[in-house]
Amino acid sequence: MTSLTPSAGRSAHPSVTPAESSAAILKRMESLHPEVIDLTLDRVLRLLDDLDNPQDRLPRVIHVAGTNGKGSVIAYLKAILEAAGKRVHVFTSPHLVRFHERITLAGPHGADHISEEDLCRYLQITEQANAGKSITFFEITTAAAFLAFADVPADYVLLETGLGGRLDATNVVTRPTLTIITPVSRDHERFLGSTHAQIAGEKAGILKQGVPCIVARQTQDAYQSIADRAQQLGVPIIDQGQAWDAFEQQSRLVFQTDSSLLDLPLPRLVGRHQIDNAGVALAAAGALDDPDIDEAALARGLKTVRWPARLQQLTHPALLRHLLPGSEIWLDGGHNESAAEALARAMAEMEERVPRPLHLICGMMTGKDASRFFEHFAGLAKWTATIAVPGKDKAFGAGELADIAASVGLNAHPEKDVLSALQASRGASEEPARVLICGSLYLAGEILGALQNESPGA
Repeated sequence: MTSLTPSAGRSAHPSVTPAESSAAILKRMESLHPEVIDLTLDRVLRLLDDLDNPQDRLPRVIHVAGTNGKGSVIAYLKAILEAAGKRVHVFTSPHLVRFHERITLAGPHGADHISEEDLCRYLQITEQANAGKSITFFEITTAAAFLAFADVPADYVLLETGLGGRLDATNVVTRPTLTIITPVSRDHERFLGSTHAQIAGEKAGILKQGVPCIVARQTQDAYQSIADRAQQLGVPIIDQGQAWDAFEQQSRLVFQTDSSLLDLPLPRLVGRHQIDNAGVALAAAGALDDPDIDEAALARGLKTVRWPARLQQLTHPALLRHLLPGSEIWLDGGHNESAAEALARAMAEMEERVPRPLHLICGMMTGKDASRFFEHFAGLAKWTATIAVPGKDKAFGAGELADIAASVGLNAHPEKDVLSALQASRGASEEPARVLICGSLYLAGEILGALQNESPGA
């Protein structure tokens, strides 16, 4: 990682010498968390005011909410904008391996995750300003990200909501350039509601008067909730299926509007759902009305996009050696019903092209609806192993998760960890398998982190 040093365009902050690691500071910040989570903007607004409101000094902001596809859409937009020569900051959550992944800063040679030195600096400034007051971990770290984004010159900030939209800590940006709502489905029902309409209403809280909103394809109830809010605020909706659409045709991505048709390469990310995600990003790029974003930049962005743990094929020998030769391993952090539907469809399409028995290895947090997740793989997965997500107290136990999987008709077996599950997968089939590790971004992060520390010849 490159370390960004103070330069023209940075605002002055108190001098802070990192005498401790970012991990130590972040752990201390976790202790500030309120005993009861009440979604409100009061805490973060108070802190930002003490920091001289960096959210009001950001480059052009593209604010993204939704249940599924937010990260992929942001990854496409980052790749497209950088292909057009733009400097781009990115804020996403959660991270997979290191917290630094959440804050990406533009630099002279492209964007990179924030350096340890800069992360410590901004965390310490934010911690000092907060002065020990009660605040959530996401709120205080969002404030630190805004400080960094305000200091480092860039053309755009791609800003992902953490939870919901209306009362999300990122929703303090009062005048974004563009908002985006990706597909809405059931997730975080304790905070956002139990119906598509209720959840979409919370997501639509990021809409701002007169600011265009790109809307991905939605259920009718979700769309109506978004449209009602847009009408109240005078927000132009640029919606999939009406203003634009994207589809695959003859191994190409076709993006169509009322007035144009683009013939582009298929996106690098795998799965039919990535056609829709790419379409959202293409619609957003068009709405920016930036003359530097031409068709060549759109094509380069689709071909160069990277987004780990979204149907990512793992080819590391440390994993493959546990399976029969010719087996495949795919990793995805999807953890809700809509993600399972997209994953199952992608696995079925792979099966049509190159038949292999599908084996699932799944770990999941207890707040997720495991039954609805597994239902999409009934009749598709030939064998399933369940594991507990390592280091997470609020994860399903392997046995409990296996019982849920079995209740919807899966041939499910509890295993102690991923390697045990891979070894069991080898014994469960006489031919090479297609293994999908899924159910949790935390699980995906554990695997990717372990592989980073594993020598290629291990």
